Amino acid sequence: MTRYKKGDVVTGVVTGIEKYGIFVGLDDYNSGLIHISEISDSFVRNPADYVKIGETIKSKVIEDEDLDSFQVKLSIKDLDYRLNRKNKNKIKETKLGFSTLEKKLPEWIEEKDKELEKISE
Repeated sequence: MTRYKKGDVVTGVVTGIEKYGIFVGLDDYNSGLIHISEISDSFVRNPADYVKIGETIKSKVIEDEDLDSFQVKLSIKDLDYRLNRKNKNKIKETKLGFSTLEKKLPEWIEEKDKELEKISE
């Protein structure tokens, strides 16, 4: 009996990255490969630009599990595959807020004005 069937969306951990694709550990016995052609509809130069080792991602099963090798063919095309994206991009507010910007802005404007004056001479 196959645990992973074509069309299933599964969660796994990136265990390896090669120039031809991404390896994903699904459970204690099964692993999957996201071939470079299944990463994006656009040209993919380096799979490491899309994921990092240890990252937990979602992927879609594109072919039923091979019961002999416990291998699954996966794809991340057309999926929002990153699970932790919201946490990684959260901006932390500092105690100073915009006060540093307020203090430095006149200085930066003056420097830029001097640069432009030199160019126009």
